[in-house]
Amino acid sequence: RREAERLLVALKDPNRGWNAVVVGEGTRCWFGNQFSLVAPKFAAYGVDLWVPELGGKFDPRNPSHKMLMSVLGGMSESERQHVQARVRAAMDAQVVNEGRHQGGRAPFGYVTVDGGPHPNPRKAAEGYRLRVLAIDEEAAAVVRRMFAEYVDGMGDRAIANGLNRDRIPCPSERRPEQNRHRIADGWQASTVRAILENPRYTGYAFFGRWTKHETLIDPDDVAAGHTVRFRRSAPERIVRSREPAHPAIISVEQFVEVQMRRRSRAAGGLEARRKLERGPKTSKRPYPLRGRVRCGYCGRRMEM
Repeated sequence: RREAERLLVALKDPNRGWNAVVVGEGTRCWFGNQFSLVAPKFAAYGVDLWVPELGGKFDPRNPSHKMLMSVLGGMSESERQHVQARVRAAMDAQVVNEGRHQGGRAPFGYVTVDGGPHPNPRKAAEGYRLRVLAIDEEAAAVVRRMFAEYVDGMGDRAIANGLNRDRIPCPSERRPEQNRHRIADGWQASTVRAILENPRYTGYAFFGRWTKHETLIDPDDVAAGHTVRFRRSAPERIVRSREPAHPAIISVEQFVEVQMRRRSRAAGGLEARRKLERGPKTSKRPYPLRGRVRCGYCGRRMEM
């Protein structure tokens, strides 16, 4: 796709040194209505398109050429969707039956290590290796601390403030090479929430918790294309391995207890949130007894 983007940019250069593009397989270059959006741009800059399905050069004045490319675009889009469904079904089966790690960034508390030759003989012959999750003990201790503090009554923000106060590196600071999209600005409540809601810490492999959704960049200009957004999947779309797939950081019972508490607090509304331990607030003039004075009735830390 990057090379195709460079090709489109080079169209504007009068000294590009070429005046035609020969396509090896039209169905692998365009799908849907992409050809109808790209072909006029080539014609405007005087560049011919040669497509094997047409038996030669594309003629914009030939209605048969336009009709055939529209049909090929629809067939290509349909095949793309079928391939996506087959790949997803195969990956689901690998997770359920084998607990295989499907790639991506390892959760905080884990690292990916070499798991031996790839199970697929063809990929193993090509040198591919299986990647599995192993515990990063230093980070795993932080994960256990989060779950324990939440069970003790602390909220997400209070846990994050405590980690920042103890100068514990956040995920983007600990592993900047796999968190280039983040800035090392310390622990946030959203980061704590994501860790507390991740079931992979129980040792079971999960797949499909997030799905890609293509959203129009501009609904009034469909030709502008789509942007990819990640959204939470419906519960029935998430699969879990039948057996533990990697070392567990917390027990299943502790994870379930945390999730039940989170749901109870969410259902309880403001009254339930008031019972949570508050985190220290930023202040230009910190009080000497800050965080040390508690209410004699409810035991909560008093605000100063």
